[in-house]
Amino acid sequence: MKKSVSKVISAGSLRKKLTVYRRQKKTIVFTNGCFDILHWGHVSYLESAKKNDTRVLVIGLNSDASVRSLDKGKERPIVPQRERALLLAALACVDHVVIFNGSTPYKLIKTLVPDVLIKGADWKGKEVAGADVVKANGGKVEFIKYIDGLSTTNIVEKIRRIC
Repeated sequence: MKKSVSKVISAGSLRKKLTVYRRQKKTIVFTNGCFDILHWGHVSYLESAKKNDTRVLVIGLNSDASVRSLDKGKERPIVPQRERALLLAALACVDHVVIFNGSTPYKLIKTLVPDVLIKGADWKGKEVAGADVVKANGGKVEFIKYIDGLSTTNIVEKIRRIC
């Protein structure tokens, strides 16, 4: 548990760590989401984002208030932010988790300036928050295959039908 806890970090502390990673010629990769009920779609996506050990995978995690501000339903998040953060941090492919409060991670991306911004392929053709910041600093946006039908919303709906 101690290793997982140490991966959950503030934006300010992470920014300092990123300086060290950059000196080591690591690529800083950022993605974000609610990750309310962790499922195989999430894990597959995060493992693809990590690719290899030359990449440092940072997850911007929507805070509970942030999730409530999105159109996810009044009962969401189901899992509180601290537990979601620790669960993500327990994954071998995840290097750091930062909780953010906005409806998008734009301010966090502007603070961290990752080399690569990762989104699911379902975001192709849509405006990706922070893409302008990443590209302006020589970075790129990558889209990872979205596994159809695997989402927390679908899981919640299935549970509702069963109950």
